[in-house]
Amino acid sequence: MATKNNPDFETLCAQVRKCYACSSMNHVHVLGDVNGPLDADVLFVAEAPGRLGAARTGIPMTSDVTGRRFHAFLADARVVRERVFITNAILCNPLSESGNNRRPRASEVAACRDFLAAQVALVHAPVVVAMGSVALESLGRIEPHGAELASHVGRAIDWAGRTLVPLYHPSIQSTLSRPHELQRRDWRRLGKHVRSVLRQA
Repeated sequence: MATKNNPDFETLCAQVRKCYACSSMNHVHVLGDVNGPLDADVLFVAEAPGRLGAARTGIPMTSDVTGRRFHAFLADARVVRERVFITNAILCNPLSESGNNRRPRASEVAACRDFLAAQVALVHAPVVVAMGSVALESLGRIEPHGAELASHVGRAIDWAGRTLVPLYHPSIQSTLSRPHELQRRDWRRLGKHVRSVLRQA
């Protein structure tokens, strides 16, 4: 099921484009057909569109270092990009006063949570991947999961009738907390979870 010609998804995208709730935000509203199919095998939720990535291209996980790392990790997991839907806990780009990316505020994540919940409901992926603590916490506000990133990384968790897998965000900064080779191992483990779930479907 493609996102095109799906009236519920088109309505959601229109609502997102009209949202200017967060004043200190670069309002890029990254949500549309480019995110992926609604019948995806995996729903990836990251933090926010990056200044040099999706905020510039309109396509999640493209153009910047984070996007390149994400696609390399997808290859490690042996997961096909065309079979995934990629979104963010917030759909606009949070910028600092100096114009750099910053961590979104709790109020900004809360303001976008209904949009995330609507995407979770519309994207029928059996596996949901939270990339980073912001995404993991926001998903937990939609449906409690009790997971923490550091202690549950790479583990398959039953959540909302699906399988939830927490991973570190693919930004280069994440290697300060989780070395690159360990992250590659996490993604290979994710690939095994995905293939196991799809076999059982």
